[in-house]
Amino acid sequence: MLKNALFGGVNAAVLTAYNADLTIDLDRMAKHCRWLLANGCNGLAVLGTTGEANSLGISERMALLEGLVERGIPASVMLPDCGTTAITDTVLLTKHAEQIGCRGVLLLPPFYYKNPSDDGLLAYFREVVQRVGGEIALYLYNFPQQSAIPFSVDFIARLLKAEPGKFRGIKDSTGNYENGLAYCENFAKDGFEFYAGDDSLLRPLLQKGGAGCITAASNINCSAGARAYAGWNTDDGAAAHEILAATRKAVTSVPLIPALKSLVARNTANPDWKFIRPPHLVLTAAQEAALFAAFDASGLDLAKAA
Repeated sequence: MLKNALFGGVNAAVLTAYNADLTIDLDRMAKHCRWLLANGCNGLAVLGTTGEANSLGISERMALLEGLVERGIPASVMLPDCGTTAITDTVLLTKHAEQIGCRGVLLLPPFYYKNPSDDGLLAYFREVVQRVGGEIALYLYNFPQQSAIPFSVDFIARLLKAEPGKFRGIKDSTGNYENGLAYCENFAKDGFEFYAGDDSLLRPLLQKGGAGCITAASNINCSAGARAYAGWNTDDGAAAHEILAATRKAVTSVPLIPALKSLVARNTANPDWKFIRPPHLVLTAAQEAALFAAFDASGLDLAKAA
């Protein structure tokens, strides 16, 4: 396991709370953030895929970060996704995150234009680095199922050489063990932080030099994630890993983001958590029943959560 990682441990890809009119409910979101931090999360990856960031405008993203800080959520534990298709927006969001006290940001590739060359990607990220300046840590966000742009080992090596000290690590949402292993084997020895985007890969990749996880299911299973992280080489950690794998399988058996919102709505007895921006849709009654049955069979005891 990689020691002294900036966001080492369990990071939730935090859900965004909405009101009935689909404006952001900052009070409810801040309450959820406090619950996450009290139940095993080391950090909060707000405004990622699970947080529906690409359904939010630039001004909404900035207001969300400011609103959480105003409500007592430390900026230092937040790792917002600031990657957009436009260099200027990416730079604006990254500078804003640093100004309010965030220590790092995630950066998607510029995902609208498909099949860019490595030279083109390198030029994009170098331009972002030069315009951002500052000391904020940058983390690549590898999610080719959504972005259609994977980060290869060769590309990352070129980027680290071209911009030494700027890119601290990567979140890998491929769900592919071999992909994560390649990142760990090539870069962990130099302190490059690897974060699994799939709960079932947390423990096996911690054992290969990973730093932790950034996952959607951590919105609900973070207590088990904390056990798996702390016991990455123990029997208790292995038992927690089995729970993580089961919860991950349950929440991905139906559309993921509405699934998590249904689970949080049930856990908090607040149906407002189901509000979601289109094109996402609330789960059907049948989907929700199947989800709850699978999740409840996972072995995770939410009654013990604070």
